[in-house]
Amino acid sequence: MKEVRVQREDFDVSHLLGQLEALGSGAVASFTGIVRGDDDVALLTLEHYPQMTERALGALADEAALKWPLGGVVLVHRVGDLPRGDRIVFVGTASAHRAAALEACSFLIDRLKTDVPLWKKETKVGGAASWVEERTTDIKAADKWR
Repeated sequence: MKEVRVQREDFDVSHLLGQLEALGSGAVASFTGIVRGDDDVALLTLEHYPQMTERALGALADEAALKWPLGGVVLVHRVGDLPRGDRIVFVGTASAHRAAALEACSFLIDRLKTDVPLWKKETKVGGAASWVEERTTDIKAADKWR
């Protein structure tokens, strides 16, 4: 089972986890990213090129399924204006064993941060806005999987 979605609307984490649990694989791992409020961030705007973004997410899901024995992969990423506290991304994996589910989940979020064409702009509480540059820590995390 592979589900990849890019959407403006929020997603239901319990529903997504339920889909993975229903596969009966034995282990489910997940990550949910949320808009942080540190550095006075009030709003995070995510822009994308739909076909490229969906294709890149699908390619990552396929790559994870080749590296680990997965029964299921779910990737959901939101775009648009997201206020502090909103969910941004969900990554879920199902496998017969926890190590594969956990490693694949980690691989997917690490690579998603650098390999998927998404552009982020932070708007501060006072109204100042700036585009988010790629972080060295994200690059290092993704590189360990290459």
